[in-house]
Amino acid sequence: MSTNQPGQVSAEPSGVAGVTGEGVPDARQRRTILIAVCIALMAVIASVSGLNVAQPDLAVAFGASQSTILWIINIYTLSLAALLLPLGAIGDRFGRKPMLLAGLAVFGVASAAAALAPSAEVMLAARLFSGVGAAMIMPITLAVITSTFPERERGRAIGVWTGVAGGGGILGMFLSAALVDVATWRWLFVLPVALVIVALTMTLRSVPNSRETSGHPFDTVGALTSIVAVTGLIFVLQEGPERGWTAPATLLGLAVGIIAAGAFVAWELRRREAALLDVRLFGERSLAGGSITLLVLFGVQAGVFVVLFPFFQAVLGWSGLLSTLALMPMAVLMMAASGLAPKLAALIGPRATMTTGILLTGAGLALMAAIVSVDGGYLSLLPGMLAMGIGMGLSMTPSTEAITSALPRERQGVASALNDVTREFGTALGVALLGALLTSGYRSAIGPRLTDVPQGPADTAREGVANALDAAHQAGPHARVLIRAAQESFVDGWQHAMWAGVAIMAALFFSVAARGPQQPTLTPANEPEPADVTAR
Repeated sequence: MSTNQPGQVSAEPSGVAGVTGEGVPDARQRRTILIAVCIALMAVIASVSGLNVAQPDLAVAFGASQSTILWIINIYTLSLAALLLPLGAIGDRFGRKPMLLAGLAVFGVASAAAALAPSAEVMLAARLFSGVGAAMIMPITLAVITSTFPERERGRAIGVWTGVAGGGGILGMFLSAALVDVATWRWLFVLPVALVIVALTMTLRSVPNSRETSGHPFDTVGALTSIVAVTGLIFVLQEGPERGWTAPATLLGLAVGIIAAGAFVAWELRRREAALLDVRLFGERSLAGGSITLLVLFGVQAGVFVVLFPFFQAVLGWSGLLSTLALMPMAVLMMAASGLAPKLAALIGPRATMTTGILLTGAGLALMAAIVSVDGGYLSLLPGMLAMGIGMGLSMTPSTEAITSALPRERQGVASALNDVTREFGTALGVALLGALLTSGYRSAIGPRLTDVPQGPADTAREGVANALDAAHQAGPHARVLIRAAQESFVDGWQHAMWAGVAIMAALFFSVAARGPQQPTLTPANEPEPADVTAR
């Protein structure tokens, strides 16, 4: 089943060093292309999580409420997720290289404006446009790989891209925390601006252009309904924990998101081959299995981070920089495993590779749930974190390749955007679900431990572990008891969240084992070469 009639890709005179006479980049240029798109991707990924480490500084600088600070952080993700599919499709039609260059320019200018923002309003606008630029960049980086690299090299290239996408967020948080510690929050934007400058230079010199020539008009209705659907649903996941799941704004967002999603599916089924995204493809195991796996993996990863940072800071008393550094072993193993996954998939098949990774990820969650303790500290978490890093790296690369291989070459911008939207939804779901389980478990556990603590500090402590540590200053001789109760209750809440993650990974394991992507059959005679790539 194809999502479109076979598109034709225009050929233009080569103007890039290293491109062969047929318009196919040689091995040296392919390495340069991979470096260029991964640097562009790193700029986007680092900006997703970078501002999280500077929330108190932003509140002081702008005199802003916590709600405003959360919007400064979340509006970037919201605009990024909402625009991925339409902008990925536009890049397919009008040229991936021009879209990447335009996205880098918009993202770079918006990041510079954020660094110089004199008010919260200017910062909100800058972050909004940063998200727009990121939505132009992110799907194109993967689409360039899938439309440029030959089949025999594509898995390894996707593995590198996946490692950057998975581990880059942790590296970005570490660098951001270091910058906040040694300078000010405004220096957080130096890294993405520097990465944009490097990526722009390398893209202009080395990245070829490719685009689809379609016999169908652009699916404007599908694009608009997808924007409304994604905006509504992401808004609910971001604002539900803050406003309340039954608040009018939350319920309105949910209704709008569900109605728009239904309209999108109905319209795309009607458009069939002319659709922005042929939703019939979700009946095939590659696209469905890859999408579900990425949704769950990124949900679990984001949810674990929500749990880890308070543990490091509130239970262990670490700084933001040290807390982020503690995640680096997991990030390094994740990136290494992402690079090894294509070789393993070639030996045992993508489904076996994915299930192995899922099993390791679930085992890591189980280890963290079973042996975490206040007294055990970081070493009680490290084995589980290492297992999770390896497992997620092994799972993410074949999942990404399953999605991109399900759509034809001329629709790789849409395939890449779908991959990215899935990641964003998974992240939002994981934060909402595991964060809620952590909070619920903490509040259930701390009540019985506060029987001897005065009512005022006890009521404050029930709100969260950070509140409990602050309330300990007014607890007098009960301060030590209050702190210990909060830390142990947090660990109880942690275990609730981790065991829920284990159950989710178990369900995913059986789903992928039964319906995961199969090993593609490919011989040198039928291997498609990327002759549809041209350079400016």
